[in-house]
Amino acid sequence: MAFMTIATWNGRELARSDDTIIVEGNHYFPPESIDRQYFEGSDTHTMCGWKGKASYYTVAVDGTANADAAWYYPEPLAAAENIKNYVAFWHGVEVSEG
Repeated sequence: MAFMTIATWNGRELARSDDTIIVEGNHYFPPESIDRQYFEGSDTHTMCGWKGKASYYTVAVDGTANADAAWYYPEPLAAAENIKNYVAFWHGVEVSEG
């Protein structure tokens, strides 16, 4: 039985899925499971040696922004192909299993 994993911040549910992929301790949510009204594009990018170039979203809830609180890999390296466009969180976003 799969557990539902939920990402919340500032009192709002950002994502919900029973099909996250855990990589390096982070839950990666399928792209269709995020509530896009809370996500804004960011110009931030970082590099991972085995996953590739990460892109970021700023999470915005009720007029409060959490810069670069979510990241994803739009064009991952071969080793991380299974998380292509899946979204992970940090910067105070709470991810819980229930």
